[in-house]
Amino acid sequence: MPTPINKNLSKRIKDIKLNSLLEITKAINNNYSTEQLLELFEDVLENQLNIGKLVLFSNENNGWKCILKYGVGQEYNEINVERDLLPLKEIGTINFSKKVLNKAFEIVVPVFHKSQPLAYVLIGDLEDKVEVSPAIKHLPFVQTLTSIIVVAIENKKLAKENIRQAAMKRELELASEMQSMLFPSKLPNDNKLDTAAFYLPHQQVGGDYYDFIWLNENECAFCVADVSGKGVAAALLMSNFQANLRILFNHTTSLTDLVRELNTKVMASAKGEKFITLFIAKYNLVTHTLTYVNAAHNPPLLSTGNSISALKIGCTGLGMFDEITKIKEGIVNITPGTTIVCYTDGLVELENDNSEDFGMDSLRDIIKNNPELDMKSLNKLIMETIITYKQSKPYIDDIALFSVHIY
Repeated sequence: MPTPINKNLSKRIKDIKLNSLLEITKAINNNYSTEQLLELFEDVLENQLNIGKLVLFSNENNGWKCILKYGVGQEYNEINVERDLLPLKEIGTINFSKKVLNKAFEIVVPVFHKSQPLAYVLIGDLEDKVEVSPAIKHLPFVQTLTSIIVVAIENKKLAKENIRQAAMKRELELASEMQSMLFPSKLPNDNKLDTAAFYLPHQQVGGDYYDFIWLNENECAFCVADVSGKGVAAALLMSNFQANLRILFNHTTSLTDLVRELNTKVMASAKGEKFITLFIAKYNLVTHTLTYVNAAHNPPLLSTGNSISALKIGCTGLGMFDEITKIKEGIVNITPGTTIVCYTDGLVELENDNSEDFGMDSLRDIIKNNPELDMKSLNKLIMETIITYKQSKPYIDDIALFSVHIY
């Protein structure tokens, strides 16, 4: 029969455990920090339940990390979570590969979410005792309290990650909105020019770009460009490039001077880590002359009558070298009914399930076989064709199309 002293001790311990649970529950509800929750956890186990040693390992994004320890020396550094703890699925004793650790810890408490390990708690006492040690005596409560604390900390991590993801999503949405403002809001479609464009970023924002600019009442310029790489970094470089291009057109209409100056700007911005391929052209509506420079870009296709040619003349890409010493300008006399289709490599390098590129020849066939289509319909047909062609393969890059028909 239990003595009054044992009864009182048992009641006091029950009260300690109940009050501890209430205190920690309040702390969680009041959104205490991870550090504050761990302080409470340590206080309950060490000061109120007299558990002498504890090490808590948590599964962080960059690997396992010790987030709490007391009553131990440097021996805990010898613990290899992957080797010593990951095989354990249930609470119990452990035999470490290093014998010094077997004397330090009695029990390991794994905490799992479904099959995913969240944490491991190692507990022990400061010195051997004849009676049952606190680490074992209070084991069910330690297991419960550990699970509550670890899950609360994990929920805080998830909440932070959700906030971070939501902020990133909003930033990408804003970046996408800003990028869409870089593209011309209206393209000419009259009895002189029929122009249309299409843009599909590989991610929410991308590094492809097209533009159309009236230089004067008789002369216009258009371009397609592609930054090496994808995503936000490519989009930022491209937005800077677009601003420089438009500013430079206010000072010169020489494509050679423009390309040379753009190369300098790209080198200053990208520091040689990225480059830009560019096709840029000027068309004179009076003389019907097209002047262009192809700076290592996929050659646009020019279709007139039954002939299709590639516009290849130009120079190296922008940002590849400090200076572009040799730039050639291509000159084409345009006849009525000419169509020019500019594109980026995401179109022609798109693969199907057999790992075969869509290729320039396929694009050439679409243009040649559909001379009656307006430019918007032509772009739509091209995109419908590649969607069918790629089968189950994903898009591998941004895709930009700019098509112009000259009457």
